[in-house]
Amino acid sequence: MTLRIAEIFGPTIQGEGALIGEPTVFVRAGGCDYRCSWCDSLHAVESQYRHTWAPMSSEDVWRKVRKLSGGQPLTVSLSGGNPAIQDFGPLIKMGKAADYRFACETQGSIARPWFADLDTLVLSPKPPSSGEDVDWDAFDACRTIGAKARQQVMKIVIFDEIDYQWAREVHAHHLDIPLYLQPGNPEVDPATPVDPQALADRLGWLTEMAMADSWFAPRILPQLHVLIWGNKRGV
Repeated sequence: MTLRIAEIFGPTIQGEGALIGEPTVFVRAGGCDYRCSWCDSLHAVESQYRHTWAPMSSEDVWRKVRKLSGGQPLTVSLSGGNPAIQDFGPLIKMGKAADYRFACETQGSIARPWFADLDTLVLSPKPPSSGEDVDWDAFDACRTIGAKARQQVMKIVIFDEIDYQWAREVHAHHLDIPLYLQPGNPEVDPATPVDPQALADRLGWLTEMAMADSWFAPRILPQLHVLIWGNKRGV
């Protein structure tokens, strides 16, 4: 079986969500069933970049992960694109046999049996600003399988007040799953410097709105990797 891999990099810290700050090796899959308007990983999404995606066996990916981590067990994050398009079950099995931990972030559009073997499944339904419509039946199927993972969380990126109100409605239907919110970064061009103050202002805006509404359920976090490394591709 061949996997399409856009890049493998690390160790570095996880920049967002439930595992923020955790040392991680990232395996970024090539290919996605969404085309979000503000996607910051187009090199792993658009077909024009397919020639840059490496065909790799699960064994090849596993050797690369072990080399990057120096054989020290840490968290391996499966990202994309949408990693659920592909079968990462064999890779997870290899890694867990060596005490590595596995996380996966997906929009919840495709359910995979290997979700059950994850340490962390991050379901990240895309808000209205993305231009995509969520298939909630598919999302619920992901939730059902993901319930067998060690932990299952939901992460929503917020760009505007419409996204915020949408996130509140989504949360009301999924009260049993921990929720993480983060302000979106509107500038995704790797060549454009990040304005840390603008990012801080967006984080403050989101925090103040949630506190004003007495919405205390979500954890509100920055995109830490953007604050540290900016818009550099692959971080």
